[in-house]
Amino acid sequence: MIMMDNNGKIKVLAFAGSLRKDSFNKALVNTAKQYAPDGIEVEVIDLKGIPLYDQDEERNMPPSVVAFKGRIKEADAILIATPEYNRSIPGVLKNAIDWASRPYGQNSFDDKPVATIGATGGQLIGTFAAQAHLRQIFSFLNAHPLERPQLYIAGASEKIENGLVVDEPTRDLIIDMLKSLADWARRLKAGQPS
Repeated sequence: MIMMDNNGKIKVLAFAGSLRKDSFNKALVNTAKQYAPDGIEVEVIDLKGIPLYDQDEERNMPPSVVAFKGRIKEADAILIATPEYNRSIPGVLKNAIDWASRPYGQNSFDDKPVATIGATGGQLIGTFAAQAHLRQIFSFLNAHPLERPQLYIAGASEKIENGLVVDEPTRDLIIDMLKSLADWARRLKAGQPS
C-alpha cells in the first residue's frame, strides 16, 4: 500500500546491493538522494548488519531485519542499485530481499513500486542480467517493477567521485528515473497501473 505524506511527497527508500564502502552503486543511491526532484524524498539505508537469512529466526527476527522490513513498509517506492556478480545479483542483496519477504504472508515488498539501477567499472552493459533477475524476483513478490527507463551505467569509475555521480548526463538519467518511479507510485495509488 502506498502511503504518501500530507504534502503528497513520494518517499523513496533506496539501498545498494553492496557492502563496499566506496561502492559505485552506493554512489548511485547517494546521488538520487542528493539530487531528488521536488516532491520526492529519498532515504538511503545500508544493508550492513543484516544477518544471513535463517528460517528458524523468522518468529523472532533480528532487530536489524525488523527495522529493514519497517522502512520498506513505510516507503512509497523502492530504488535498488545493484552490482552484477556472476551474471546475477549479489548474495547480500538476495539475502536482504529474502528476509524482507518472509515469513509467508508478511512480504514487505507486496504491492510496492520498485526501480532498479546498476553501475559497473567496465565498458559493457554490466548489471543487465542482475537487474533482469531483480525484476523477476519482484514480479514474484507481487511488487511492481518499473520497466522504463532502465539504467545500466558503464564506466562508473570515470563518472563517480567522492561517493556521488559527477557526470551530468548520468546524473540527469538518475533524476529522470526518480521522476518516473514517483509517477509510477502515484499511478498505482490511483489504481491506474498501465
